[in-house]
Amino acid sequence: MVAMTKGVKVFEIAFNDPSKTFYCSGDKVAGKILVEVSEVTRVMAMKVLGVGCAKVEYAKGKQRCREEVDYLKYEDLVHLDDHPADTDGSVILRPGNKYDYSFGFELPQQGQLVSSYKGKFGHVQYFVKALMERPAQPTLECKKHFEVEEPLDVNTPDLLSPTGGMKEKKVTCMFIPDGQVSLNAKIDRRGFCEGEEICIDAKFENTCSRIVVPKAAIVAKHSYQANGRTKVFRQKLSSVRGNHIISGMCDAWQGKSIRVPKIKPSILGCNIIRVEYALMIYMHIPGSDKLVLELPLVIGTVPYNGFGSRTNSMSSQDGSVSNASNSWVSLRMPSSVPPSYCDVTRDCSLDQPLTPLLDDYDGGDSPIFMNAPQFQFPPLPSYSEVEEEYNGNARMLPVC
Repeated sequence: MVAMTKGVKVFEIAFNDPSKTFYCSGDKVAGKILVEVSEVTRVMAMKVLGVGCAKVEYAKGKQRCREEVDYLKYEDLVHLDDHPADTDGSVILRPGNKYDYSFGFELPQQGQLVSSYKGKFGHVQYFVKALMERPAQPTLECKKHFEVEEPLDVNTPDLLSPTGGMKEKKVTCMFIPDGQVSLNAKIDRRGFCEGEEICIDAKFENTCSRIVVPKAAIVAKHSYQANGRTKVFRQKLSSVRGNHIISGMCDAWQGKSIRVPKIKPSILGCNIIRVEYALMIYMHIPGSDKLVLELPLVIGTVPYNGFGSRTNSMSSQDGSVSNASNSWVSLRMPSSVPPSYCDVTRDCSLDQPLTPLLDDYDGGDSPIFMNAPQFQFPPLPSYSEVEEEYNGNARMLPVC
């Protein structure tokens, strides 16, 4: 909304869908310009502009570095519906009435926009601006920002491929060799979304005389380019750590996880602003520089769907097992079954357990093996088998 001006009571922009948090490529941005006046006002023209730009600005000594790139440029002249206009196109607004100027335009297709961003030395922003031209008075303007989020799918073959690496470093003490440390790590993919877990498989070795600590962190790298110069800003977002590793020992991580925090997606398509992420796996060495291995990450907006496909395959397997079970049940079974062991009159009750307790063991060469008391199982009762023929007749086969 514009500041209070003589003659103009309300001058603001309202989108048709105020609940929409962000727009994507190809979406339509539509809304109204709301106007109320406190005195009779002649409006010569009402213009609406759609603007999207990336801007970098920072100081390098006494030099001011500045760069700007446009991604959206839209301009149109809007009119009042069902309102008479003079021959020159101007309209007269009267107090006590509410006036709505409708507008709408489509965003460029995918690949031509960059996601909204606000950083330390630059930003990418989109907004709608309205200009009210009045005779013999300055032009009034108001603007309203909106967010753009370009879809970035992490389910591409490149981002689903595993990545890893190995680093080693020789440690010295007063120019005297003091062994070395090494690390070998990998992750199963490079593309992630916020809230997902990154599982790390790593091995750390320490042959120096110092106690080292393995750690991992998600870091962001913001690059700003202006006037042929590049300014880089790094930021640690989240981290985990492992156990201390003493001299001559090693440690391993098997699926150690670190969660991707709530962050903006990667920005890779802008010429003057880049936002890149990396998983930094490193070893803290007292009295020496860290041993660092960086694995590149891409933070997207379309989550990983591998779990869903795995679930579908498991469901299909369950269905095949169920069908197999049903077919097995449908097989024809013999009409008679062997007699039950309950028919055996011999008393088979046990007076002692089959296997002695550990506390009862008191001899033998090896404590691992224990001798159990002998027990005679009763003989199986005799029964008859029935051989079924295709004609339905059955004959008895004696069994010894």
